[in-house]
Amino acid sequence: MADRSPAPDTPELRERWGKFAFTDAWKAKADKAIAQYPEGRQRSAVMALLDYAQRQVGEETETQGWLPLPVIEYVAAYLDMPVIRVLEVATFYFMYNLKPVGKFHVQVCGTTPCMLRGSDGLFETCAKRGMMKGQVSDDGLWTLTEVECMGNCATAPMVQINDDNYEDLTPERLDAVLDALEKGETPKTGTQEPGKHTSEPMGGPTSLKEMVSENHDYRGDW
Repeated sequence: MADRSPAPDTPELRERWGKFAFTDAWKAKADKAIAQYPEGRQRSAVMALLDYAQRQVGEETETQGWLPLPVIEYVAAYLDMPVIRVLEVATFYFMYNLKPVGKFHVQVCGTTPCMLRGSDGLFETCAKRGMMKGQVSDDGLWTLTEVECMGNCATAPMVQINDDNYEDLTPERLDAVLDALEKGETPKTGTQEPGKHTSEPMGGPTSLKEMVSENHDYRGDW
C-alpha cells in the first residue's frame, strides 16, 4: 500500500515552501470554511484547509498537488493547532498527498472486489506507461498509487484519477481514459460500460421494476 510518511524535511524543501501562504482566493475559501463552525470549534476546518493548501500547491506546480511539511505547519498556525495534530489528519486520509505527485494521480483500487474483477490488469496497463507505485513518471504526467476500497464495488474495477472516478474498467478502457487525459481531453467519468448510466445491472433492472418511474408501494404484494 501507499507510503504515508511525509517527504523528508530538507533545506531545499524549506527554501521552496517555507514562505507558503494562501493566495487571496484560497484564503477566502479557508476563512469561509472556518466561519461554518461555532466559536471554539474552528479547528474542525482542518480537513478543508489541508485540501485548499494542497490544491494551491497543485496550481503552483501544475500537478495534482501535495502537502510539504512547511505547508502543513502553515495550516497548523492558521488554525492555532499543534503541528502534530494536523500531521495526524494529513497522514490518515488518502486524499492528501504527502510527497510530490504528477499532473494526474492514478489511484487504483486493489481491494478484493476490484481484484476479483481484474484490477491486476489495470496495474499492468499503468506499468506499460512507465508508472511505478509511489513515483512520478519521467514525463511528470503520472503518479500511481494502490489504494483500499473507494466504495464503487458494484462497478469494479475502478480507478480514481485526480477528482474523478472511472468504473467498470478493463485494461483497454483504462488505456482510452489515460490516452484522453494525455491529449488534454476530458474523458467520460463514471462507468465505462457502454449502455450503462450508473451502477444499474447489465440489461437493466430485474427486480423492483415498478420503481423505475414512480414510488411504487410493494407492501400489498407481500
